[in-house]
Amino acid sequence: MANDNPTSSDQVIPAAGNPAPYLQNRELSWLDFNERVLEQGADESVPLLQRLNFISIFWSNLQEFFMVRVGSLTDLSLVKKHIVDSKSNMTPSEQLRAIYLRCHELYPAYERTFEQVRLLLNKVGVTHVRPDELTDEQRSYLAEYAEANVTPFLSPQIINARHPFPHLENGALYIVVRLDEEADNAQDQAKSEHKKKGKKGKKRKGKPAKESTKNASLSQNVGAEGTMLGLIPLPRQCARVVKLPGDGFSFILLEHVVEMVAEQVFSMYTVKHTNVICVTRNADIDATESTDENDEDYREHMKRILKKRARLAPVRLESERELSDTLEPLLLDRLNLKKHQMFTTSVPLDLSFTWGLASHLSEKQCAALVYPPFTPQWPACLDRKRPIMDQVTAGGDVLLSYPYESMDPFVQLLREASRDPRVISIKITLYRLASQSHLAEALIDAAENGKEVTALFELRARFDESNNIEWSQRFEQAGCNVIYGFRDYKVHSKICCITRQTDDGIQHITQLGTGNYNEKTAKLYTDLSLITTSPSIGRDATEFFRNMALENVSDNYDVLWVAPLQVKPLILKNIDHQIELARRGEPCGLFFKTNSVTDKEIIDKIAEASQAGVKTAMLVRGISCLVPGVEGYTENVRVVSIVGRMLEHSRIYGFGPRANMKVYLASADLMTRNMDKRVEIAWPVLDEKLRDRILSYIDVSLSDTAKLRELLPNRRYTPLGFFAQVSPEGKTIRFDSQAHFMEEARLKARMSTEVEVEREVEKREVEKREVVAAAEPATPVAATAPAATAAAPAGAASAVASGATSAGTATPVPSEAATVPPEATSTTSGAAPADAAGTSEPALEPDAIEPAEKATTTAILPHIEQAPCKPSLLVRALAATIRISNRRK
Repeated sequence: MANDNPTSSDQVIPAAGNPAPYLQNRELSWLDFNERVLEQGADESVPLLQRLNFISIFWSNLQEFFMVRVGSLTDLSLVKKHIVDSKSNMTPSEQLRAIYLRCHELYPAYERTFEQVRLLLNKVGVTHVRPDELTDEQRSYLAEYAEANVTPFLSPQIINARHPFPHLENGALYIVVRLDEEADNAQDQAKSEHKKKGKKGKKRKGKPAKESTKNASLSQNVGAEGTMLGLIPLPRQCARVVKLPGDGFSFILLEHVVEMVAEQVFSMYTVKHTNVICVTRNADIDATESTDENDEDYREHMKRILKKRARLAPVRLESERELSDTLEPLLLDRLNLKKHQMFTTSVPLDLSFTWGLASHLSEKQCAALVYPPFTPQWPACLDRKRPIMDQVTAGGDVLLSYPYESMDPFVQLLREASRDPRVISIKITLYRLASQSHLAEALIDAAENGKEVTALFELRARFDESNNIEWSQRFEQAGCNVIYGFRDYKVHSKICCITRQTDDGIQHITQLGTGNYNEKTAKLYTDLSLITTSPSIGRDATEFFRNMALENVSDNYDVLWVAPLQVKPLILKNIDHQIELARRGEPCGLFFKTNSVTDKEIIDKIAEASQAGVKTAMLVRGISCLVPGVEGYTENVRVVSIVGRMLEHSRIYGFGPRANMKVYLASADLMTRNMDKRVEIAWPVLDEKLRDRILSYIDVSLSDTAKLRELLPNRRYTPLGFFAQVSPEGKTIRFDSQAHFMEEARLKARMSTEVEVEREVEKREVEKREVVAAAEPATPVAATAPAATAAAPAGAASAVASGATSAGTATPVPSEAATVPPEATSTTSGAAPADAAGTSEPALEPDAIEPAEKATTTAILPHIEQAPCKPSLLVRALAATIRISNRRK
């Protein structure tokens, strides 16, 4: 690591050799991504509390970045072997200097954004009060509050020759107290004089009361000699947010309350000043370190390794205010840090409290400050009143799109499997689980019901290790067969195989996902989940779990691509095919949706394809080590990013022009760690309807003009709203693809509900006719009444269809959006779906987008089929009720 302090004028000099001009450093690209997250906090179209939450995400992202990436580079910088980054040719030390320099540039923007949002929230009655802003009434209240609720839990420490510098926990907050050395000297003199007076006092029978009180006070304020520093860890037992008296919701943070009582805590000393500090430590632990799997259970080994994480070397020191010339070098020396590894910021050093602020507000107040609530919808392709098992085995493939559609159908499928006497076994890979998981409980129930349940737990899922250890213990106790995967590869695949014994033989129901089996993140992350009874995929799934049980890396699969042996080679092979097509002048194209792109072989191959004339569109949320639009290298590559309300997480690979593109879904990003160091799965979408649905999803995403931003050849991204349109009336029209998908899910769910209601009404009518016919078989009314009933809604289908779709507007999307050039997207008009015209929207409502003119539902919803039944009067009444309710909202 460089020992000097980098400044804005410093240049990072790469190692010998010139990297390709279309490559950039992974760490710096990630910091650019986190800057895009921070800019959501400055986006005026985002509700205020959500803006604060985006700032909190920036903070937590950066915290993890320092723990993992900076921690890893710090370790590499100490290795004597010469190591360079394959994309930038920078050594670990050079990368660290560039990272700290870039972070020192980001912190001022971080402070400005937080302060702007804090002041705006103050204006609407959510007041974050700092100590210097307290009223006398609030100070009086806090004095009583601290005495009753804070002081009893404090554990102050002093630092001197007899009290060594303590271990500062990773990410914990501490109040550091500077004690006056001069006061110590004066105190020594006072103690000496006090002793002399005490000896003289023995010869006298009495002394003035005033002097007695003074001496008593002095005797209470006698501290240890040589003490200049005190520490108070922030107590975990106390509420972080302390509500203050007054109108609205005013609060102060716990660390500032502790600062206010520091003088009382250290009353035997003279407190010169206080500050809040936080240390970030390296958390990049090596799970294979010092393990002998013959002697130690792997789960116990992971428990031991996790304990080491908290004591690894510091990589960053943060303080709320500038440290004094005495305190700063002292702390840096004790923590073995350099000056450039220290950051001073007025932003609270732990922003996790922001997520709980909404719970302190009234429903009405909260509604204006957060996104309108969205609940993942039950998928329209499944009838919630029928067993999922029957629907899956009787119909075609089922594709669920999270978080727009709910994970509940898959959880229900597992529940049914746990009770189905025909089910023999359930096998699943588990990378990240929710701490409270219905899915996990269903698997445990299956084991307790006598099913053979095999769960592959990846105990090395970073920062989820403890949760996975706890769940694995519960699974074992329930009788599940628990395995831990490979020594050298993380198992990052998301696959579940349910095996049944039917009259026609063995049947496999296979579920494959791009995201984890985590009900919590399934409400926040965009992911795709396929449920299929394909025999070929089922055979591959069975082979996969056999290989996992035997710790065998294999490429013996017919349909699935399984890393580390297949995914990257087959991606490269398919890109090569597109290059051949381009050279022959035939239609070709590439599309990738991924979280990050870092693998150099794949990047080089995409650059080669670009030079051959293959148009490539890439939707990359986070890191992109590939720089598009570089003349002579990547002119035909377009890289865009969407950072919005939902976290874009699904992985999609597309090979060929849109008209006949081969589409694959995957658990793997285009990163070397996923391709070479993990067990990942990619699989083809064989059903044409599902393939068209995914292509439509891509079209809409690339048509986004609200959150989509493009990476330019200069390595910078276009600003938010760059692609927004301006109407003839001068209004800015922004199309938010995520808002569209939410409204699309609602629309499809409503249509499905209407169909269900219609079916229920018809069922009751049939039952009624049967009862009447049985009672009066010769009465003509029994024959004519149903006809009249059926005729009443005749011709109403189109009215209901228009009523159902009036809740959402449509956006034309380009037919070749998978390879759409930048200028095509920049001229795409679109609008997020909105309720009926005239509905008033909150001032900061992100979905309040002007509707596109002459838009049609079929333009953006080509895969939605018309309801098979003619809607009744009851259905139309239900639709009208829904529309009126939406207007009121």
